[in-house]
Amino acid sequence: MATLNVKSLPDKLYRSLCTRARRHRRSTAQEVTQILSAALTQPEPLSLLELRGLGKEVWRDVAAGEHVKRERDAWD
Repeated sequence: MATLNVKSLPDKLYRSLCTRARRHRRSTAQEVTQILSAALTQPEPLSLLELRGLGKEVWRDVAAGEHVKRERDAWD
């Protein structure tokens, strides 16, 4: 497993990191690993089947044809 050394970390940031680690009942190193993992992990893309119906609550009472016409007219 790799080791990461961070130089010139501001004291205030380090204290905040330690506080956050204690709040999550982790060591400071574990907290840094968790933060980096969350920041660098790309979410799994959704399949077309998973996207079906996504956002339907936004379009519930909207007539599609009228919406498209308004959008097109806005560009004229």
